[in-house]
Amino acid sequence: MSTAGIRAGEELNVQAVTTWLQAQGVSLTGNPVVTQFQGGASNWTYRLQYDNADLVLRRPPAGTKAKGAHDMGREFRIQNLLKPVYPAVPTLVAYCNNPEVLGCEFYVMVHVSGLIPRKHLPRGMKLTPAETRALCLSCWDKLIELHQVDVKASGLDVLHKGDGYTRRQVEGWSQRYEKAKTWNVSSFKAVRQWLHLNCPDDVKSCMIHNDWRLDNLIFSPDNPTQVVGVLDWELATVGDPLMDLGSALAYWVESGDGFLMKLLQRQPSSLPGMLTRREIVDYYLQKTGLKTSNWTFYEVFGLFRLAVIAQQIYYRYHHKQTRNPAFKHFWILVNYFDWRCKRLIARAATSPGQ
Repeated sequence: MSTAGIRAGEELNVQAVTTWLQAQGVSLTGNPVVTQFQGGASNWTYRLQYDNADLVLRRPPAGTKAKGAHDMGREFRIQNLLKPVYPAVPTLVAYCNNPEVLGCEFYVMVHVSGLIPRKHLPRGMKLTPAETRALCLSCWDKLIELHQVDVKASGLDVLHKGDGYTRRQVEGWSQRYEKAKTWNVSSFKAVRQWLHLNCPDDVKSCMIHNDWRLDNLIFSPDNPTQVVGVLDWELATVGDPLMDLGSALAYWVESGDGFLMKLLQRQPSSLPGMLTRREIVDYYLQKTGLKTSNWTFYEVFGLFRLAVIAQQIYYRYHHKQTRNPAFKHFWILVNYFDWRCKRLIARAATSPGQ
């Protein structure tokens, strides 16, 4: 994830943050160099480089947001519980729920140095196909490791809402789409009905990330195939691991995908050596011992969920709650996802069990 100047309308009151951090007992020297991470389309994230500390601040975006979204306190608490049993979580510094500081809640963590693959590998990072495959496997092994965390022993079982996670997700994301719909996007009626009718029982309950992508992973600068940090825990919870995998693969663009899908590419998943979506599913199921007779459900759900996220972001742009020009054409992508979901459903009808 790269940093650059602050986007217009997203300026940070640095003095207020510094004063608050010092009041929490954090020793800081010098005036920080402040930059904004450019990759995120949801929360606003800033890097504050003091003389003696390299910190990252995360806060919600301005404007109307979905109920329960951008909950900084929840994200902070999850990482606090997870850090002792899953060391890839960044080291946390402090959480603020006092609106007098920045006008919103936020939290601060220690910056994790390393390489973050985005659409392309970081500058100067050159990998052979064999090394690229090793990086890819490391990515999915780290997700499998997360899915093995003992949620009861770690206290993370407080996130568990009981059986029926899969069905709750279908219903919940459907409701979110209805609330964020604008006049220029599909109703997704056929897709939502299919998901409701084909919803399986949970395969198991475990800790899931819910936004697993290469650009949310930090790789060691000394060994680019080793994951040293996992970022963006906003959507993490206890739920069905195959839902986590399906959601992750909605972002996974491969070389044979169409033009519009390639426009969405945010990670170098199509490089020689990277596994295909089908190979990742097979690898994951083999490593975990889990089984499914209807993988298409998880694939369609992942794409529908991604469509809802894109539409929620576009809704903010449409109603002038954000001026980020990157969101201007998200409505086109939402309509594309509807078409792609319908195509997968049609294919499943002729090839059951896919």
